[in-house]
Amino acid sequence: MADAPFLAITTVSKQYGGVMALKGVDFDVRRGEVHSIIGENGSGKSTLIKILSGVTTPEPGGTITIDGESHSALTPQESIRKGIQVIYQDLSLFPHLSVAENIAITQHLTAVPKLVRWREIRATAVTALARIGIDLDIEQKVGELSIANRQIVAICRALCADAKLVIMDEPTASLTHQEVERLLSIVGDLKRKDIATVFVSHRLHEVMAIADRITVLRDGERIRTFEARSIDHHQLAYVMTGLRFEYQALNHVAESVPVALRVQGLSKARQYRDISLEVRLGEILGIVGLRGAGRTELALSLFGMNRPDAGVVILDGRPVDLRTNRSVVEHGIAYVSEDRLSLGLVMNQSIGANILITILDALASRTGLLKASACNGTVRDWIRKLSIKVSDPNRPVSTLSGGNQQRVVLAKWMAKRPKLLILDSPTVGVDIAAKNGIYEIIKALAAEGVAIIMISDEVPEVLYHTHRILLMRGGSVVAERRPRETSEEDLEGMIDA
Repeated sequence: MADAPFLAITTVSKQYGGVMALKGVDFDVRRGEVHSIIGENGSGKSTLIKILSGVTTPEPGGTITIDGESHSALTPQESIRKGIQVIYQDLSLFPHLSVAENIAITQHLTAVPKLVRWREIRATAVTALARIGIDLDIEQKVGELSIANRQIVAICRALCADAKLVIMDEPTASLTHQEVERLLSIVGDLKRKDIATVFVSHRLHEVMAIADRITVLRDGERIRTFEARSIDHHQLAYVMTGLRFEYQALNHVAESVPVALRVQGLSKARQYRDISLEVRLGEILGIVGLRGAGRTELALSLFGMNRPDAGVVILDGRPVDLRTNRSVVEHGIAYVSEDRLSLGLVMNQSIGANILITILDALASRTGLLKASACNGTVRDWIRKLSIKVSDPNRPVSTLSGGNQQRVVLAKWMAKRPKLLILDSPTVGVDIAAKNGIYEIIKALAAEGVAIIMISDEVPEVLYHTHRILLMRGGSVVAERRPRETSEEDLEGMIDA
């Protein structure tokens, strides 16, 4: 690596209203380096990325130096011309266009207007995929691809723009363990080609696996930059939050505890088959497996959104009608989707409205009008109970951090007093402190007797926060483990087998 960094920022600040999102931050990236940025939600990571991509203008007085040339601020066009490419969490792809069109679009949009030359577009895509050693059908619509393959398309698009620095914002949030391994391998390939990567992630074990250096942000300030080999993920968590998180596996729930949920022979063609399981009162049952194992499809069936072909579900001694989610909710089943933005929350509605949405009938008077005092009191109670950080419950829920949005989703269903709570990837996209808060909420619910199913791609999550673990593969339950009798390595090996 050359002595001078490819990119360096000096005393960069950004203020929104009266809030300092960044406070005199210094940061640099060397050529061919993988530099991770970590921090809690609200620490300034997103603001820093927006400044580097030219989307946000910093306050006067700071300097951004790229390849030896200094700037007080960047425009998006300047950032791209300098070789900076950002792959956001939503990937910003065109689902109705082909793989080839998505990969080549930046190169062709910035070129002199001309007739579309399809041969050039296809050749560009093939070359970009070959650079990272991946084979995809370049004619396939991007909307038909898995999240992991969409990530690859986004990376290839960055390479076509002659990227010298690729910024990845939470790139693994929706990927399985195997898909994460492939993405980290691709990042390693970029490094060998002398392309730098800024890797932003809440998953500290991934950061430790791929980063050369790690910068910790807290409350808009750079706390410290570490050589990755000089620190472990427990120390990192402490530097990020000032808190120590030590988890121990839970004991299994005794067989004398009554069964809350019994599933017998549940099947759905081409999704899952002959699923039989039990969840006891106050038990947290973890379900793991590779994407496509049938986990989410099973959860959607239990919530009345994916009607099974055969089988019986009994909750609290009563058969559950799985034909509609309305009837399932009335039986006492709640479901927190992995996609909270589109399936868990109404983003343009207020925080309070999202909390109340499941219990509006109960809060209405005989005339059908909502009682303002009851509504306001209920919202205040759940904000307090779940420690939701909010200045005004009338603000849109979209203004909250990921961790607080997830707490609102939990409040929405807890207000309904469910007997069974299904959690599909409950901590996706939230930081380590927010995760800990969600785990405490889940365990408190279990202590009150709620039966819980937790689906997760994160092995530590199920190993330390469930009472029993089921492994799904190819649409079937193939193994059961007790957390105290297994290890992270054993469980990862079972999933990948």
